[in-house]
Amino acid sequence: MLNNPPAHWDLEVDVVAIGSGIGGLSAAITAHDHGGSALVLERASQLGGVTALSMGEVWVAGNHLAAALGIEDSVDNGFNYLRTLSMGYGDERAMLNFVVHSPVALRYFEEKIGLRMAVIEDCPDYYYRHNAHAVAAGRMLEVLPFPGESLGEWQSHTRVSPQVPFGMTHADMSAGGGTANMLRWDYAVMGDRLAKDERCLGPGLAAAFVKGALDRGIAIHSSTSAEELIGDGERIIGVRAVRDGKDIFIRANKGVVVAVSSYERNPDLNKTLSQQLDIGSMVFSTVDGANFRLACPAGARIARVPDITSMCFHVPGEEDDEGQPLWRPTLPFIGQPHVIVVNAAGRRFGNEAFYRDFYYQVDRIDGSAQAHPNFPCWALLDSQAREKYPFGSVMPGQDWPDGLGVVADTLEELAQKTGIDAAALSTTVADFNTHAARGEDPVFGRGTHPWSVWMCGDPYHEPNANLGTLAKPPFYAVQLRRMGGSAIPAAGLLADQHCRAVGWDEKPIEGLYVAGNSMARMETGAVMQSGISNARGMTHGYLAARHALGQPSELLDAEARRLAG
Repeated sequence: MLNNPPAHWDLEVDVVAIGSGIGGLSAAITAHDHGGSALVLERASQLGGVTALSMGEVWVAGNHLAAALGIEDSVDNGFNYLRTLSMGYGDERAMLNFVVHSPVALRYFEEKIGLRMAVIEDCPDYYYRHNAHAVAAGRMLEVLPFPGESLGEWQSHTRVSPQVPFGMTHADMSAGGGTANMLRWDYAVMGDRLAKDERCLGPGLAAAFVKGALDRGIAIHSSTSAEELIGDGERIIGVRAVRDGKDIFIRANKGVVVAVSSYERNPDLNKTLSQQLDIGSMVFSTVDGANFRLACPAGARIARVPDITSMCFHVPGEEDDEGQPLWRPTLPFIGQPHVIVVNAAGRRFGNEAFYRDFYYQVDRIDGSAQAHPNFPCWALLDSQAREKYPFGSVMPGQDWPDGLGVVADTLEELAQKTGIDAAALSTTVADFNTHAARGEDPVFGRGTHPWSVWMCGDPYHEPNANLGTLAKPPFYAVQLRRMGGSAIPAAGLLADQHCRAVGWDEKPIEGLYVAGNSMARMETGAVMQSGISNARGMTHGYLAARHALGQPSELLDAEARRLAG
């Protein structure tokens, strides 16, 4: 950090937002709307950040859109959902702050930027039927199709995702039978949307916030890397950035908001902060821990909660926009009927259709052997699965790509080719098949979470949408690799209720704010729920800018007093 201000400032605004995902853009928009000036710095050439790579869900408890549909919910219920599932790793005040303000931020951006959202009507909370405060539907929201052409010259410079079907809404996918039944989708609708560049899911959500910034004339500097914060000994007052190899000094009169996502593409930080080794990633290379590089020299404190491990695989020949292997997440594919995952000992070790159970098991360490007993592991599927369901980008009826795992006519041959224990594998599959035929998984409870049915089940498959036998040869085995949590990190910067970064002395660092996945997940602790990350970014940016402009929200303190009686 520079503690000596430069002799000359190249640019001067009230709020500098670093990152062009939903966190940075919501901060810039809110600052502008509250009487300040703002600009956005984006290191990549494309706007939208990790928001644009996501499935685009936004999780908001007690929101007005659900209420309009007659769905009963409340802020209290949402708070208790997070509190009871956090396992003590979170902070209850942070949880309350999030659930109190996320409905406010949602309505704000609907009114101010024309954000058009809808309830994903059939989408339950992860823990519906397993937690008293979960709901069957109403908290998960999605953006309505967004016209990409309205971005003007920024249309081609605002991200779309190679991993998500952004020509379809969640409602469209559900109407076609969900992700397990891609062949039943209405591809005429998808084709029409893609031809018109009408963006859904994460690309649509990101584009809506880019448009909100552009409509306000907020300057957006892409291909510009924030390298260093500038302080005056009392507060953060600016940023040194680099563009085209040249330094740019930007004065921030009211504050700097760090919203650069996480560190997923930094192997050293993955190992030392997340305890994850050699992971694959679906995010771009600039997600490398710039939040720590920028804020920690100013004294910002790091906090950590349990990891969100994921798993992935690579279809040979597929690359991302940067020429790197395009890693496909295992969900929804390993939770479909006729698919299981086994370790080298030939045993299943978790509920493949519910990643909150399954991925924790992958990370388990056997202290007696000093090994990961469940890694390496393989997804196994039979020809019933191949005939009915996609596996990544490989569709039913399509030839199985050379190099994508191994194929064998018998389970014994499959075991021999992979190194899996053949006798144990035979026993595992026989036992699984006996129960799957009855729609049961007595060991791991696969198919008992309604969210699993929504996410990866086949509603046309009975008696259980997530369970089917592995009985028809040939059989397939694909070795899986650990994957980061789609930039949802274990570690982040600690912040207060106004999203000011907090130092190791427990005091806020004046002028320094943090939003989205750059902030430690004290609102969630050990739990995660689709849609929370996007909602956190939107809410943090809103709160940070309000405080920076001298108009902080007082809702948290009022709500805390109410709950205290």
